[in-house]
Amino acid sequence: MPSAAVVTLIIAGLLVVAVAYYLITVVLLLRRLIDTLGKITFGLRAIAHRTAPVNEIVAAIEEDLSSVAETLQNLLAAKSYEERVS
Repeated sequence: MPSAAVVTLIIAGLLVVAVAYYLITVVLLLRRLIDTLGKITFGLRAIAHRTAPVNEIVAAIEEDLSSVAETLQNLLAAKSYEERVS
């Protein structure tokens, strides 16, 4: 076999080894990423579960505040009406 063919085979083998190394590195990084994303998802679900009772309280507060805002607007409108009349 000519020396050029041997050199070509060696270079091709080195390229295959290099590509395999990088692919294995990517696989390992993706596994760590999947593990981290799983932990984040678990934490977010725990937070959502723990804050679920707060949603009802916030809705009640929002209703109270909307009625307060409406009352204040009516008072403001009545005051501006009184100022225009007098």
